Amino acid sequence: MTVDGFRGYLGEVEMRDDLVRIDDPVSWNLEASALTMLANENDGPIPLFESADGARLVGDPYRGSQRRPWDRIALGMDIPPDASRREFYDETIRRLKDQRSPETVDRRDAPCKEVIETGEDVDLLDYPWPYIHAGDGGRYSNLHTLVAPDPDSAWIDYSYHRVMVHDSRTASVLLLAGEQTPNLFYYKYERRDEPMPVAIVVGADPAVQYSSVMWIPTGRSEAEFAGGLKGAPIDLVPCETNDLLVPADAELVIEGEIRPDVRRDEGPFGDYFGYMHGPRRSMPALEVTAITRRTDPIIPFCVEGTGVGHTENSTSSMEIGCVGPDATLGLRAGGFDVDRCVPWQSTPRTVYVISTDATAPGELHELANFIFTTWGMLHVDFFVFVDGDVDPLDQRAVLEALALYADPDEDFHQFGVASMPKVPLNIYQTPDEKGNAQTGTSKAKTAKAYIDATRDRDDDAEAAAEAADGETRYWARTLLAGAGADPDGLPGIDPTEVEP
Repeated sequence: MTVDGFRGYLGEVEMRDDLVRIDDPVSWNLEASALTMLANENDGPIPLFESADGARLVGDPYRGSQRRPWDRIALGMDIPPDASRREFYDETIRRLKDQRSPETVDRRDAPCKEVIETGEDVDLLDYPWPYIHAGDGGRYSNLHTLVAPDPDSAWIDYSYHRVMVHDSRTASVLLLAGEQTPNLFYYKYERRDEPMPVAIVVGADPAVQYSSVMWIPTGRSEAEFAGGLKGAPIDLVPCETNDLLVPADAELVIEGEIRPDVRRDEGPFGDYFGYMHGPRRSMPALEVTAITRRTDPIIPFCVEGTGVGHTENSTSSMEIGCVGPDATLGLRAGGFDVDRCVPWQSTPRTVYVISTDATAPGELHELANFIFTTWGMLHVDFFVFVDGDVDPLDQRAVLEALALYADPDEDFHQFGVASMPKVPLNIYQTPDEKGNAQTGTSKAKTAKAYIDATRDRDDDAEAAAEAADGETRYWARTLLAGAGADPDGLPGIDPTEVEP
């Protein structure tokens, strides 16, 4: 059984009493985001606004619970809701290995073609794109999949870049050089003075949204990975004004092109670090050529900044539920002995924890070198390595490992001082360090860092410690049983081993 698109997913959420329909009129102007923020902070149900200035909005539909942030991500893939952390990771990795080729359907069978707007009928302002934070530079679509082609191959990239609406036909797109789609634009299309055709897919099948935030290798079909996550082929349909194929069951699709050497203002925006990032910058301009949609589209959005430290939002939950398993698979494919790679909960794209049994200093440094120089690790500045028996999803266990095993003198390592760029969102950078206003990448070439919080390995000492520990456990069992304690109630004690 598979979840039937975005609406099918919302129906599953509602069946579990995790969705609340708000029938009273709600404005896109801060009201919808304020109510969503309250739901996020209180671990409440997902809010679906039935009347948001003539259309429907849904706030942070993929936000997981604070105790189990992957739970709604699992629901979107029809993984049992009671799956453990390890079961969820293992099943997601299995599906990423079991890719399914997409299928192309006729326009007449595509829900996203119920209404087709081209030419003078196109008007972005007909839709309630939310004004999310007081102080934002404008109204945003910020929970969608951006589809863009490589001009030199058949590869189509799915990515996740926010879009600020300017007027009826233009918007600015946050493209930070160093990521896949921005690299296509800056280093191929713009250098050739060619427009980049794009489609912004709003409210696609959860598996499509998940694949757009994953670190799928360049050149690989993200539609096939999405099919693996869904457990069934993704249905695609041709666009109206370019040659791209887009998910047929989407709520709404914006077609257009990003023009070379044309810029529009972008930002400020209340971003995932939890503060208002600015100033306004120039970003590539999107010119809209068509909008296709369902008759009554539901537009999802994310209240960035609420998922910092103690709450969840769609971004932070997708980082754990989508990027974590994908990163784990990628490291294993690179030949590394990795148990799991996990983003630090509620701080998306800032700190990652990797559990591994390959803990020799040379092995960890080689792993760090692979991460920081091979992957698109633009956003992640810190990695923490822990032993394979430490659960990296358990923040308490990771902090314990840091406190007990990370030597401040020997186990904190700066990496790549001369070559590691930063994103211009880090709160510790000065405005001058945030740098290049054209592409948005930092001009400050500073270090990434990793922390070795693994135990020191000494076979003789470890064997002696285990022997001593066994003697201690035997003594404790005997003493407690002799005092009248019930052996069945003693953690880790086999009652048959306790002498009366």
